[in-house]
Amino acid sequence: MRHFNTCIHWVSAIATSIRLSPEIEQRLDFLASQTGRTKAFYLRQLIEQGLEELEDYYLAVDVLERVRKGQEPVHLAADVRADLVLDS
Repeated sequence: MRHFNTCIHWVSAIATSIRLSPEIEQRLDFLASQTGRTKAFYLRQLIEQGLEELEDYYLAVDVLERVRKGQEPVHLAADVRADLVLDS
């Protein structure tokens, strides 16, 4: 007789709500009905991908602002290349 070990991973999730325009709601409904996926699936995809883009943009803007204020160290490319002995 074989014995199988089962490992269950619990994924914590939160529920939230958003207001969508009727046009966006219709587009989302259409996409879900045509593909057989849920609206929640597409909303998760949009949030995950959109959040990554927002993080990239806004965190870069934050660093740029600190550079402009002199609060972030800046290194010249020539100095970095010399320190790493990249130019021979």
